[in-house]
Amino acid sequence: MSKTLSIIFIVIAIALIAYNVTLVNFADPFEKNSTIALIGIMASLCAVVLLLVFVTSKKIQDKMNED
Repeated sequence: MSKTLSIIFIVIAIALIAYNVTLVNFADPFEKNSTIALIGIMASLCAVVLLLVFVTSKKIQDKMNED
C-alpha cells in the first residue's frame, strides 16, 4: 500500500469521526443512535491508529533495507 493511499484512508477515517460527532446527542450520549455514533467514532479512531502504525512500520522497514 502506498503512502498516498494510506493518507487518503486516514483522511476518510477522520471525516467519519467528524460526521459521527455530529450524530451524538450530548444530552443523552447513551441512547440508541448516540451509542451507534460513539461506536463509529471508536472504530474510526482505531483505524487511524492502525494506519499510523502501518506507515511508521513501513518507514522503519525502508530504513532497515537501506543499510
